[in-house]
Amino acid sequence: MPGVQALQRSWNTEAVRPAEQFSFYREAICQAFMNLTPEWPKGAAFPARVENVQFGDGAVNRVTFPEHTVRRLPSDIAASSRRCFYLNLKLAGRCRILQDSHELSLSSGQVGIFDSDRPFTLIHDRGPVLGVASFKVPAEALNDRLGPSGSVPPTRVSDDPALGTLIVESARSLNANALRMPPADAAALFGVLLDLVALALARRSRGNAREASSFADATALALRRAIHERLREPRLTVASIATSVGISERYVHKLLARAGTSFSEFVMERRLDGVAAELRDPAHTHRDIGSIAFDWGFADLSHFTRRFKHRFGMRPRDWREGK
Repeated sequence: MPGVQALQRSWNTEAVRPAEQFSFYREAICQAFMNLTPEWPKGAAFPARVENVQFGDGAVNRVTFPEHTVRRLPSDIAASSRRCFYLNLKLAGRCRILQDSHELSLSSGQVGIFDSDRPFTLIHDRGPVLGVASFKVPAEALNDRLGPSGSVPPTRVSDDPALGTLIVESARSLNANALRMPPADAAALFGVLLDLVALALARRSRGNAREASSFADATALALRRAIHERLREPRLTVASIATSVGISERYVHKLLARAGTSFSEFVMERRLDGVAAELRDPAHTHRDIGSIAFDWGFADLSHFTRRFKHRFGMRPRDWREGK
């Protein structure tokens, strides 16, 4: 909900003696928190850090560690309360994922997905310091997007020629800004990321069929994401959005018309939704209505009031008071 901060937790093995660092990583972090079984690495010291940020139904674990191997055993799966997929953005080093008869390699800047409900082995190498942003994707969230498609093998979704760049950019943006964004925005961006991943998986499963349609869908998602991230800019233009997405202004208008709206109407509705949410948010009761409206990109208060009443059927003040 708006006004509620994202939940953040962190662990650092540097807080314990070098000889106990790997045990702390294995027992207090991997087994108790993530239900994974790491194997003893080379040497005694094991400097590792785990930061967990939750937003909506999703979460990201940012992890840095030395070279080592991690396994997901049947006992780890049985101890888990909820099935999920891991969507990993590799930040440094390399990781090899072995699951069933599949082997997948991820290098820095690549994104791969694999299932937590089947045993796997992760071999983290090419250090000395490795890093990953691992998004925990509820299985139902991905299945709702994929439909009855069966199991998902380990897949490097960043390889998709049409969607790969969008997936990497969305994952990087969410990883970097999850704590800075309002939780509702972070959850929305997570949804966009899952939409892109699901499209990439669907494209992979059916080959190149309907490639043009899939690309248009993915570009439309990227367009809405770009507008959403810049809604508060007072002078937001079609030209600036087109440049940020890498498409023409004409294509921006075409994609929005395909969805039954226009650029100005889409921006207006999303800004009004943002103001309406903050007017009902107890965290913003100390702020006057004009300040909130200006913060959402409105420069003319009388115009804002007219549009707000037209959309919600009442004046902003009455909306805030719950009349």
